[in-house]
Amino acid sequence: MEAVVIAGALPSPAFWRGRRVLLTGHTGFKGAWLAHWLGALGAVVTGFSRDRLEGRSLFRDAGLGDGLLDRRGDVRDLAAVQAVMAEADPEIVLHLAAQSLVRRSYADPVETYATNVMGTVHVLESARRRGNGCLVLVVTSDKCYENREWPWGYRENEALGGHDPYSASKACAEHVASAYARSYGPGAGLRTLTARAGNVFGGGDWAPDRLIPDLVRGFRDARSVAIRNPDAVRPWQHVLEPLCGYLVLCERAHDAPDLLGQGWNFGPTAGGEVSVRHVADAVARLWAADARWHEAGVPGQLHEAGLLRLDSTRAHRILGWHPRWSLEQGLAASVALYRSDLTGAPLRRLLSSQVVRYTGMPA
Repeated sequence: MEAVVIAGALPSPAFWRGRRVLLTGHTGFKGAWLAHWLGALGAVVTGFSRDRLEGRSLFRDAGLGDGLLDRRGDVRDLAAVQAVMAEADPEIVLHLAAQSLVRRSYADPVETYATNVMGTVHVLESARRRGNGCLVLVVTSDKCYENREWPWGYRENEALGGHDPYSASKACAEHVASAYARSYGPGAGLRTLTARAGNVFGGGDWAPDRLIPDLVRGFRDARSVAIRNPDAVRPWQHVLEPLCGYLVLCERAHDAPDLLGQGWNFGPTAGGEVSVRHVADAVARLWAADARWHEAGVPGQLHEAGLLRLDSTRAHRILGWHPRWSLEQGLAASVALYRSDLTGAPLRRLLSSQVVRYTGMPA
């Protein structure tokens, strides 16, 4: 559907106000930001995540549990997913729950496949059995594509695949969503979409084995940070960029059947596709004059993609979605939030101020 759109589309408070939303993975980094934004938009949110918050947690530290119905369970447990689906009675399901770390997927492929593949099956099956026509957005990853190390961006019709268990599990989740869309489409009471985002960063992320959290931990402790694969190129974007895309996509697809059953890319503009080295240098400059990092020599290093780009032309043309912040703006906002958080500033207020700055709308 080639609609007339306004560039830089934003979520509509009128659409989300009072709308029942089930958000899986609400205690994760992206899930916490999304839970906060949905609350600001006036949605009635039920969150569903595992009852395991290790180390620093944006969700817990910002007190985000106060603004939603906080339910704990595992997407690998079909009965638990069915129970929360019945309780929430959602109009929209945003499925973000996942095992999201590449290197952890090598260490525990069974957990990765069980969570990312069967967890997706359980969410879609629970929504199908309710038969009330709710819209389910399955969030996967830019790594769901069969990586050929080519210099142009992957489009939504490119081959899916994956070298490592994480990437392969996300490709499998895409196939699961496609099969459910074809087998149990709107006529059977199920409406599905998938979303594929780039390398997401932002303040409040403390996960291990992620570039910017690793840098911040090291710079905070006044030590040089070891970095793997500094010349690897990734599509970097601030967390608010793809979250904006997910929300706008759900709004557009809610009353547009021809948008259903498809995958959608949400990546940065060409300037956001840069090397790990570029991002590490930028964060070091923003942090302090003496911030340092060094390349880590890792014998027998696990395979990771060297070059990855996304083509988001469809989202630009059909949804009117475009990145609103440059890479530099996103990194500056992230470093500012980390710094303020480490000085004890109220974390929830920091999130609100950045959403307001991003959207240009009052909270």
